[in-house]
Amino acid sequence: MKKVTIYTDGGSRGNPGKAAVGAVFCNEKGEKVKESGKYLGDDLTNNEAEYEAAIFALEKFKALFSKRLAKETEVVICSDSELVVKQMHGKYKIENEKLQPLFLKLWNLCLDFKKVRIKSVPRGRNKDADRIVNETLDGESKKAKLF
Repeated sequence: MKKVTIYTDGGSRGNPGKAAVGAVFCNEKGEKVKESGKYLGDDLTNNEAEYEAAIFALEKFKALFSKRLAKETEVVICSDSELVVKQMHGKYKIENEKLQPLFLKLWNLCLDFKKVRIKSVPRGRNKDADRIVNETLDGESKKAKLF
């Protein structure tokens, strides 16, 4: 895999509240090759979840395909978070203290790849990642009701 597109989404119910992330990995032909989600916990904002989604996507890529392959791969992260995209491009300041370490973590993870481009996509083009976030949050709610 020399080029991969990853659609990411993060969401929080309550803002802050219970949060989860979703990622959809597509190959060079635009075909889905992997979907994954992760529950983050309670008391996170939507913006924190959006950063965590991009971080999760890059970490998941390295776990699935190896660090060596990451060094040879160009990644396009597609996010519907204007804040994350514009902060990563240096167009918005990072004034929120909780977002600063997430920005640094994402920035440093990008260095593990041949190239990472983070681009904005409309919510309508990010439906699969959004679905994964909601399924993950719904699954966590069902677990909580069992006890």
